[in-house]
Amino acid sequence: MSAAPVIAAVDGSGDSLRALDWALDAARRRTAPLRVVHVRQYAAWGQADVLVAGPPEAEGDPVLDEVRGRLGDRPGHRDVEYLALEGVPGAVLAEIGTGAQLLVVGSRGRGGFASLLLGSNSLAAARDARCPVVVVPRPGREVHGDGPAEPGPRVVVGLHVDSPDDDVLALAFAEAALRDARVQVIAAYPWPAQTWSAPGQPVPPLVDPEAVAEETRALAEGFLAPHRERHPGVRADAPEVPAGDAAGHLVAASRDAELVVVGRHRRRLLAPAPMMGSVTQAVLLHAASPVAVVPPTPPEESDRAE
Repeated sequence: MSAAPVIAAVDGSGDSLRALDWALDAARRRTAPLRVVHVRQYAAWGQADVLVAGPPEAEGDPVLDEVRGRLGDRPGHRDVEYLALEGVPGAVLAEIGTGAQLLVVGSRGRGGFASLLLGSNSLAAARDARCPVVVVPRPGREVHGDGPAEPGPRVVVGLHVDSPDDDVLALAFAEAALRDARVQVIAAYPWPAQTWSAPGQPVPPLVDPEAVAEETRALAEGFLAPHRERHPGVRADAPEVPAGDAAGHLVAASRDAELVVVGRHRRRLLAPAPMMGSVTQAVLLHAASPVAVVPPTPPEESDRAE
Protein backbone atom coordinates (compact mmCIF):
# COMPACT_ATOMS: atom_id res chain seq x y z
CA MET A 1 0.00 0.00 0.00
CA SER A 2 1.25 3.47 -0.85
CA ALA A 3 1.99 5.60 2.22
CA ALA A 4 0.93 8.84 0.51
CA PRO A 5 -2.76 9.43 1.19
CA VAL A 6 -5.65 10.63 -0.89
CA ILE A 7 -7.22 13.54 1.00
CA ALA A 8 -10.94 14.33 0.92
CA ALA A 9 -12.03 17.74 2.20
CA VAL A 10 -15.50 17.66 3.78
CA ASP A 11 -17.78 20.24 5.38
CA GLY A 12 -21.08 18.35 5.47
CA SER A 13 -22.37 19.82 2.21
CA GLY A 14 -23.66 17.66 -0.62
CA ASP A 15 -20.78 18.84 -2.79
CA SER A 16 -18.18 17.69 -0.27
CA LEU A 17 -19.89 14.31 0.15
CA ARG A 18 -19.70 13.79 -3.62
CA ALA A 19 -16.00 14.65 -3.38
CA LEU A 20 -15.68 12.13 -0.54
CA ASP A 21 -17.16 9.37 -2.72
CA TRP A 22 -14.76 10.24 -5.54
CA ALA A 23 -11.79 10.29 -3.16
CA LEU A 24 -12.77 6.94 -1.65
CA ASP A 25 -12.86 5.38 -5.10
CA ALA A 26 -9.50 6.98 -6.00
CA ALA A 27 -7.91 5.64 -2.80
CA ARG A 28 -9.20 2.15 -3.52
CA ARG A 29 -7.78 2.21 -7.04
CA ARG A 30 -4.39 3.23 -5.67
CA THR A 31 -4.54 0.99 -2.58
CA ALA A 32 -3.74 4.18 -0.68
CA PRO A 33 -4.98 5.41 2.69
CA LEU A 34 -7.83 7.90 2.71
CA ARG A 35 -7.57 10.98 4.93
CA VAL A 36 -10.84 12.81 5.58
CA VAL A 37 -10.29 16.41 6.68
CA HIS A 38 -12.75 18.95 8.04
CA VAL A 39 -11.42 22.49 8.44
CA ARG A 40 -13.57 24.60 10.71
CA GLN A 41 -13.59 28.23 9.65
CA TYR A 42 -12.15 30.82 11.99
CA ALA A 43 -14.58 33.34 13.41
CA ALA A 44 -14.73 36.58 11.45
CA TRP A 45 -12.47 38.28 13.99
CA GLY A 46 -9.89 35.50 13.99
CA GLN A 47 -6.32 36.35 13.02
CA ALA A 48 -5.78 33.96 10.14
CA ASP A 49 -2.34 35.37 9.43
CA VAL A 50 -1.13 34.38 12.90
CA LEU A 51 -2.30 30.77 12.97
CA VAL A 52 -2.94 28.83 9.77
CA ALA A 53 -4.35 25.72 11.43
CA GLY A 54 -5.20 24.75 14.95
CA PRO A 55 -4.24 21.44 16.53
CA PRO A 56 -5.98 18.33 15.18
CA GLU A 57 -8.96 16.96 17.04
CA ALA A 58 -10.00 13.34 16.67
CA GLU A 59 -13.35 13.50 18.45
CA GLY A 60 -16.30 15.81 18.80
CA ASP A 61 -16.67 16.95 15.22
CA PRO A 62 -20.24 16.39 13.94
CA VAL A 63 -19.17 16.61 10.28
CA LEU A 64 -16.62 13.84 10.73
CA ASP A 65 -19.11 11.84 12.78
CA GLU A 66 -21.49 12.01 9.81
CA VAL A 67 -18.75 10.85 7.47
CA ARG A 68 -17.85 7.96 9.76
CA GLY A 69 -21.45 6.82 9.62
CA ARG A 70 -21.51 7.22 5.85
CA LEU A 71 -18.39 5.12 5.34
CA GLY A 72 -18.95 2.66 8.15
CA ASP A 73 -20.89 0.08 6.16
CA ARG A 74 -18.86 0.28 2.97
CA PRO A 75 -16.74 -2.78 2.26
CA GLY A 76 -13.25 -2.94 0.88
CA HIS A 77 -11.54 0.06 2.45
CA ARG A 78 -10.76 0.32 6.14
CA ASP A 79 -7.62 2.50 6.11
CA VAL A 80 -9.32 5.83 6.80
CA GLU A 81 -7.98 8.64 8.98
CA TYR A 82 -10.17 11.50 10.23
CA LEU A 83 -8.70 14.91 10.95
CA ALA A 84 -10.41 18.05 12.30
CA LEU A 85 -8.57 21.36 12.04
CA GLU A 86 -9.34 25.02 12.58
CA GLY A 87 -8.27 27.82 10.29
CA VAL A 88 -8.91 29.37 6.91
CA PRO A 89 -10.08 26.37 4.84
CA GLY A 90 -8.46 27.33 1.55
CA ALA A 91 -5.07 27.97 3.18
CA VAL A 92 -5.20 24.92 5.44
CA LEU A 93 -6.20 22.56 2.63
CA ALA A 94 -3.41 23.83 0.42
CA GLU A 95 -0.89 23.24 3.22
CA ILE A 96 -1.99 19.73 4.20
CA GLY A 97 -1.92 18.66 0.55
CA THR A 98 1.88 18.57 0.72
CA GLY A 99 2.94 14.96 0.23
CA ALA A 100 -0.52 13.70 -0.73
CA GLN A 101 -1.27 11.86 -3.94
CA LEU A 102 -4.45 13.85 -4.49
CA LEU A 103 -6.54 16.44 -2.69
CA VAL A 104 -10.22 16.09 -3.59
CA VAL A 105 -12.72 18.90 -3.00
CA GLY A 106 -16.27 19.69 -4.02
CA SER A 107 -16.99 22.58 -6.33
CA ARG A 108 -18.70 24.48 -3.52
CA GLY A 109 -19.16 24.24 0.22
CA ARG A 110 -21.81 25.40 2.63
CA GLY A 111 -21.07 29.10 2.40
CA GLY A 112 -21.24 31.63 -0.43
CA PHE A 113 -23.95 32.39 -2.92
CA ALA A 114 -26.09 29.64 -4.39
CA SER A 115 -25.34 30.84 -7.93
CA LEU A 116 -21.55 30.42 -7.62
CA LEU A 117 -20.08 27.77 -9.89
CA LEU A 118 -16.91 27.39 -7.83
CA GLY A 119 -16.37 28.17 -4.17
CA SER A 120 -13.50 30.32 -2.94
CA ASN A 121 -11.99 27.54 -0.81
CA SER A 122 -11.99 25.07 -3.72
CA LEU A 123 -10.42 27.70 -5.95
CA ALA A 124 -7.76 28.53 -3.36
CA ALA A 125 -6.87 24.86 -2.87
CA ALA A 126 -6.62 24.26 -6.61
CA ARG A 127 -4.43 27.35 -6.99
CA ASP A 128 -2.09 26.86 -4.02
CA ALA A 129 -1.76 23.16 -3.14
CA ARG A 130 1.49 21.36 -3.93
CA CYS A 131 -0.29 18.17 -4.98
CA PRO A 132 -2.83 17.63 -7.77
CA VAL A 133 -6.28 18.86 -6.75
CA VAL A 134 -9.43 17.22 -8.08
CA VAL A 135 -12.55 19.39 -8.08
CA VAL A 136 -15.77 17.38 -8.32
CA PRO A 137 -18.62 19.39 -9.90
CA ARG A 138 -22.30 19.22 -9.15
CA PRO A 139 -24.16 16.79 -11.41
CA GLY A 140 -26.17 18.08 -14.33
CA ARG A 141 -23.79 20.66 -15.78
CA GLU A 142 -24.58 21.14 -19.44
CA VAL A 143 -21.80 21.56 -21.97
CA HIS A 144 -22.12 22.54 -25.60
CA GLY A 145 -20.57 20.79 -28.55
CA ASP A 146 -20.59 17.30 -29.95
CA GLY A 147 -20.37 14.31 -27.63
CA PRO A 148 -17.51 11.82 -27.74
CA ALA A 149 -17.08 10.16 -31.11
CA GLU A 150 -16.42 6.81 -29.46
CA PRO A 151 -18.06 5.35 -26.33
CA GLY A 152 -16.07 4.14 -23.38
CA PRO A 153 -14.19 5.65 -20.45
CA ARG A 154 -11.91 8.58 -21.30
CA VAL A 155 -9.41 10.75 -19.49
CA VAL A 156 -9.09 14.11 -21.23
CA VAL A 157 -5.86 16.08 -20.95
CA GLY A 158 -5.04 19.57 -22.13
CA LEU A 159 -1.57 19.96 -23.66
CA HIS A 160 -0.02 23.36 -24.33
CA VAL A 161 2.81 22.59 -26.74
CA ASP A 162 4.53 25.94 -26.16
CA SER A 163 5.06 25.19 -22.46
CA PRO A 164 4.21 21.57 -21.70
CA ASP A 165 4.36 20.16 -18.18
CA ASP A 166 5.31 16.52 -18.03
CA ASP A 167 3.48 16.04 -14.73
CA VAL A 168 0.16 16.83 -16.40
CA LEU A 169 0.58 14.07 -18.97
CA ALA A 170 1.93 11.69 -16.32
CA LEU A 171 -1.20 12.07 -14.19
CA ALA A 172 -3.49 11.67 -17.19
CA PHE A 173 -1.84 8.41 -18.24
CA ALA A 174 -1.73 7.11 -14.66
CA GLU A 175 -5.43 7.82 -14.17
CA ALA A 176 -6.28 6.18 -17.50
CA ALA A 177 -4.35 3.07 -16.45
CA LEU A 178 -6.21 2.92 -13.13
CA ARG A 179 -9.58 3.34 -14.84
CA ASP A 180 -8.97 1.18 -17.92
CA ALA A 181 -9.66 4.28 -19.98
CA ARG A 182 -8.20 5.82 -23.10
CA VAL A 183 -6.43 9.19 -23.13
CA GLN A 184 -7.91 11.98 -25.24
CA VAL A 185 -5.31 14.68 -25.83
CA ILE A 186 -6.41 18.18 -26.81
CA ALA A 187 -3.66 20.51 -27.99
CA ALA A 188 -5.53 23.59 -29.16
CA TYR A 189 -3.75 26.47 -30.84
CA PRO A 190 -4.96 30.10 -30.91
CA TRP A 191 -6.53 31.18 -34.16
CA PRO A 192 -6.99 33.57 -35.87
CA ALA A 193 -3.61 35.01 -34.99
CA GLN A 194 -3.19 38.76 -35.34
CA THR A 195 -0.18 40.97 -35.73
CA TRP A 196 -0.17 44.74 -35.35
CA SER A 197 1.61 47.22 -37.59
CA ALA A 198 0.52 50.27 -35.61
CA PRO A 199 -1.78 50.96 -32.65
CA GLY A 200 -5.28 49.89 -33.61
CA GLN A 201 -4.29 48.45 -37.01
CA PRO A 202 -4.39 44.64 -37.06
CA VAL A 203 -2.75 42.91 -39.99
CA PRO A 204 -4.10 39.63 -41.36
CA PRO A 205 -1.88 36.69 -40.35
CA LEU A 206 0.62 35.45 -42.90
CA VAL A 207 0.85 31.98 -41.34
CA ASP A 208 -0.95 29.03 -42.90
CA PRO A 209 -3.34 27.55 -40.28
CA GLU A 210 -2.83 24.06 -41.68
CA ALA A 211 0.92 24.43 -41.16
CA VAL A 212 0.32 25.56 -37.57
CA ALA A 213 -1.94 22.58 -36.96
CA GLU A 214 0.61 20.14 -38.35
CA GLU A 215 3.44 21.62 -36.31
CA THR A 216 1.26 21.51 -33.18
CA ARG A 217 0.40 17.87 -33.86
CA ALA A 218 4.06 16.92 -34.38
CA LEU A 219 5.10 18.63 -31.14
CA ALA A 220 2.27 16.97 -29.23
CA GLU A 221 3.23 13.53 -30.53
CA GLY A 222 6.78 14.11 -29.36
CA PHE A 223 5.66 15.00 -25.84
CA LEU A 224 3.33 11.99 -25.72
CA ALA A 225 5.92 9.43 -26.89
CA PRO A 226 7.63 8.74 -23.53
CA HIS A 227 4.27 8.36 -21.77
CA ARG A 228 3.06 5.87 -24.37
CA GLU A 229 6.24 3.87 -23.70
CA ARG A 230 5.73 3.95 -19.91
CA HIS A 231 2.08 2.88 -20.22
CA PRO A 232 1.92 0.40 -23.12
CA GLY A 233 -1.47 -0.84 -21.90
CA VAL A 234 -3.05 2.61 -22.15
CA ARG A 235 -4.51 3.64 -25.45
CA ALA A 236 -3.72 7.26 -26.27
CA ASP A 237 -5.60 8.63 -29.24
CA ALA A 238 -3.85 10.79 -31.80
CA PRO A 239 -3.80 14.31 -30.39
CA GLU A 240 -6.62 16.59 -31.43
CA VAL A 241 -5.38 20.00 -32.56
CA PRO A 242 -8.43 22.25 -32.89
CA ALA A 243 -8.09 25.95 -33.54
CA GLY A 244 -9.40 28.52 -31.10
CA ASP A 245 -10.18 28.63 -27.42
CA ALA A 246 -8.58 25.72 -25.54
CA ALA A 247 -10.98 26.05 -22.60
CA GLY A 248 -14.02 25.68 -24.81
CA HIS A 249 -12.65 22.52 -26.43
CA LEU A 250 -11.75 20.98 -23.07
CA VAL A 251 -15.15 21.79 -21.58
CA ALA A 252 -16.90 20.23 -24.59
CA ALA A 253 -14.74 17.11 -24.22
CA SER A 254 -15.63 16.84 -20.52
CA ARG A 255 -19.07 15.43 -21.33
CA ASP A 256 -19.17 11.82 -20.05
CA ALA A 257 -15.41 11.89 -19.34
CA GLU A 258 -13.93 10.20 -16.29
CA LEU A 259 -11.63 13.15 -15.65
CA VAL A 260 -10.17 16.25 -17.29
CA VAL A 261 -6.52 16.93 -16.44
CA VAL A 262 -5.05 20.42 -16.83
CA GLY A 263 -1.96 22.25 -15.65
CA ARG A 264 -2.34 25.02 -13.12
CA HIS A 265 -0.60 27.60 -15.29
CA ARG A 266 2.18 28.05 -17.76
CA ARG A 267 5.65 28.62 -16.36
CA ARG A 268 6.66 32.27 -16.17
CA LEU A 269 10.10 33.48 -15.15
CA LEU A 270 8.86 36.45 -13.13
CA ALA A 271 5.83 34.84 -11.44
CA PRO A 272 6.99 33.36 -8.11
CA ALA A 273 3.55 33.44 -6.49
CA PRO A 274 1.03 30.64 -7.13
CA MET A 275 -1.37 31.53 -9.89
CA MET A 276 -3.95 29.88 -12.08
CA GLY A 277 -4.23 30.28 -15.83
CA SER A 278 -7.41 31.53 -17.45
CA VAL A 279 -7.95 28.27 -19.36
CA THR A 280 -7.71 26.20 -16.18
CA GLN A 281 -10.08 28.49 -14.32
CA ALA A 282 -12.63 28.36 -17.14
CA VAL A 283 -12.45 24.56 -17.23
CA LEU A 284 -13.01 24.41 -13.46
CA LEU A 285 -16.04 26.65 -13.77
CA HIS A 286 -17.76 24.86 -16.64
CA ALA A 287 -16.57 21.25 -17.09
CA ALA A 288 -19.17 18.54 -16.59
CA SER A 289 -16.66 16.00 -15.24
CA PRO A 290 -14.23 16.14 -12.32
CA VAL A 291 -11.17 18.25 -13.09
CA ALA A 292 -7.63 17.54 -11.88
CA VAL A 293 -5.42 20.63 -11.58
CA VAL A 294 -1.72 19.73 -11.57
CA PRO A 295 0.78 22.16 -10.03
CA PRO A 296 3.88 23.03 -12.04
CA THR A 297 7.06 21.15 -11.30
CA PRO A 298 9.19 23.18 -8.86
CA PRO A 299 12.17 24.76 -10.68
CA GLU A 300 14.74 22.91 -8.56
CA GLU A 301 13.16 19.53 -9.39
CA SER A 302 12.93 20.44 -13.06
CA ASP A 303 16.61 21.35 -13.09
CA ARG A 304 17.58 18.04 -11.45
CA ALA A 305 15.54 16.09 -13.99
CA GLU A 306 17.47 17.72 -16.81
